[in-house]
Amino acid sequence: MEHSKIITGAMKYVNKILMPLEDHYYHHYGHALDVMERAYYIGKKENITDDDLEALCIAALFHDTGFVIQYDTNEPVGAKIATNYLKTILYPEDKIHLIESLILATDPAYKTPANKLEEIIKDADLDNLGREDFFDKADKLKKEIEVIKKIKIKFPDWHHAGLDLLYDHHFFTQTQRSEREERKALNKARLKSMLQEEEKSASYNLDF
Repeated sequence: MEHSKIITGAMKYVNKILMPLEDHYYHHYGHALDVMERAYYIGKKENITDDDLEALCIAALFHDTGFVIQYDTNEPVGAKIATNYLKTILYPEDKIHLIESLILATDPAYKTPANKLEEIIKDADLDNLGREDFFDKADKLKKEIEVIKKIKIKFPDWHHAGLDLLYDHHFFTQTQRSEREERKALNKARLKSMLQEEEKSASYNLDF
């Protein structure tokens, strides 16, 4: 995708913000770019206007910047960081409010998107659920949580949580459903099989 000057500037700013987060093996600048590129792709497929595409890209870039302040419930912080930056470049106020709402929509607790743009950014943020690198991304997220929260997560517990997420989750846009649902179903089946093997092994070990 070809970037506008505004998006290129936002990319540089977000990269600078997220660079110090060395323990964030999943929520880093690469993830921000990943979400931005997927949001742009879905937006084009869903015939979103150029102005809305730009808003989506900016929101995707900033959606995890709140991690520099706090790990949990970071979306309002990320929205504030985006707002402060956009005001310095004299970005239109109405577009800033739109970007704020899109960042807030990436909160996992926010289950029902209010419009097409919110559907797109939520689909882009969890795009990896329907990709072949799902398990690699999940391992990186597990490592990140263990380091940040100073805990150890056992794989059966982690896989249970992952399976719950896959069963609870659904994509919103037609583009995402048509391109990611099949792989998501395969990931779900593989994870279920892995969990069954782990529980069988644990049961076997208890017998000795």
